[in-house]
Amino acid sequence: MTGFASASRPIPLGLLHVELRSVNGRFLDLTLRVADELRAFEPLLRESLGAAFARGKLDCRLWLQRQAQAVAPQVNEVALAHLVALAERLHHAVPQAQPLALADLLAWPGIVETPVVDSEASAEALAAALREAIDGLQGSRRREGEALCRVLLERCDAIDAIVAQLRPRVPEILAALERKLAERLTAALTAALAGGTMTRDEIAERIRQEVTLYGLRADVDEELKRLSTHVAEVRRVLAAGGAVGRRLDFLMQELNREANTLGSKAAAIDLTQAAVELKIAIEQMREQIQNLE
Repeated sequence: MTGFASASRPIPLGLLHVELRSVNGRFLDLTLRVADELRAFEPLLRESLGAAFARGKLDCRLWLQRQAQAVAPQVNEVALAHLVALAERLHHAVPQAQPLALADLLAWPGIVETPVVDSEASAEALAAALREAIDGLQGSRRREGEALCRVLLERCDAIDAIVAQLRPRVPEILAALERKLAERLTAALTAALAGGTMTRDEIAERIRQEVTLYGLRADVDEELKRLSTHVAEVRRVLAAGGAVGRRLDFLMQELNREANTLGSKAAAIDLTQAAVELKIAIEQMREQIQNLE
């Protein structure tokens, strides 16, 4: 399921940014893009994200926006004073010695101090930013899921409407087909009756058997019932919530199987058109389900 969220927190070095992006995937595929100075926080990122998400391609970006005033080196005035006093005494003792240059002062240990970063405070700030970003991403995914749920329910309504419209017409369609078949068989077997190879009763029985067999093969009542059952299961899964992607993907396969069977049995334009409309609705659902966890 797609989503985006970001959060920021101040730390001594500057402003810490966390950015999360996700798209749907069969498994949890976590990609971390972490600034070099923040590599120590990778275990925290993996643990938190692994606990919050079970599926999807998740991209996490962590970087630091440095603030000059927060990281500017400071001069140790006490150490500098001691060094200058020491240099003056040495100069009196050795007048020919060269005085200390500015580069020497900057390179002298303890003169220039870089602020020490509190790693514990930074970890707490990162954890807070990560929690905010995770909550934001889950909320974004939840809203998208609700929208997709409404779309899927609309497609369920469309399938139910097709089935409801087709079900009462199936007996009429089959009866018309059986009448046409009986007429064709009667015409075809008339020559056999005229030739004396079959009696009238034998011809009538043969026609009855063929029409009955054809009716059994062309009957789609079982497929319509299964379509309704699968649609009801789709509604139940959506109502239950949670990680529904795999279950719904399986149900789409079953719905598509019944639509294909209906199309293969179609001996009238009504059935053929209904099978095509069913496959369109099922394919629309399948495309949307690819975005669900």
